[in-house]
Amino acid sequence: MTRHFLTGEELTSAELVSLLDRALELKADRSASSALEGSSVALVFERPSTRTRVSFEVGVHELGGHPVVLRGDELQLSRGESPRDTALVLSRFVAGIALRTGPHEVVEEVAEHASVPVINMLTREHHPCQVLADLLTLRERFGRLDGLRLAYVGDGNNVTRSLMVLGAKAGVEVAVATPARLALSGNSTGALMTEDPAEAAEGAHAVYTDVWLSMDDDADAADARRELLAPYRLDAALLERARDDAVALHCLPAHPGDEIASDVLYGPRSAVWDQAENRLHVQKALLEFLIGS
Repeated sequence: MTRHFLTGEELTSAELVSLLDRALELKADRSASSALEGSSVALVFERPSTRTRVSFEVGVHELGGHPVVLRGDELQLSRGESPRDTALVLSRFVAGIALRTGPHEVVEEVAEHASVPVINMLTREHHPCQVLADLLTLRERFGRLDGLRLAYVGDGNNVTRSLMVLGAKAGVEVAVATPARLALSGNSTGALMTEDPAEAAEGAHAVYTDVWLSMDDDADAADARRELLAPYRLDAALLERARDDAVALHCLPAHPGDEIASDVLYGPRSAVWDQAENRLHVQKALLEFLIGS
């Protein structure tokens, strides 16, 4: 049966642990696998990207495959062709399809009609590949995941939701601090939800934040959002509420002075650049798991 990776819910806890184990092996030896030799993977970008684009393209190549990179304006999707028809056509050519788009319904429709694995590289609702890298980073830093506490502060968004979903599967206690106006609706993961960033950060092994203005946010509301989110800035004072060995996390791109202080982003307790690199290794493990096998 064709398996997809759209939200992270598709993985069991055991599969998630195995995936991270394999990512560590592939990080130790980047040429250890040729699981995609002779295969092509379509990488569809309807949204601009730096880390996702480079890590997936390099990852497919390092696994011996050929990345077929397609921007939104290079596909008939931009002229009204349906995600269903796109899935049916691409499935005839490639061994897997990965999409970075807006509405989550697009990747769901592609997955429904594709006969090859579909990977969500980002939608408005979920960013599961990013959180695989986050979990790998925590695993490297602390030697385990079960029993760790991760605090997320700021805007309730796709990264927040994916942290809650995959954190629960990994045994990570996730605490989310957002203004009430920006909080996510629904919580079936057991995550702590609060409006107080200090409460979320208390005793945490990691404190995580994301941009205050995402790609689809109204630029005219920027000043109001900054004022609303200013108490949630990840700075040295907030990091001090966490454990002495706690690390700062950010999925990038960052805006120093807004959601994160410059001395935290570039300081000795930052694990941000490890997070960015780890996108490559976990995605290679994911591609191997879904397509290579």
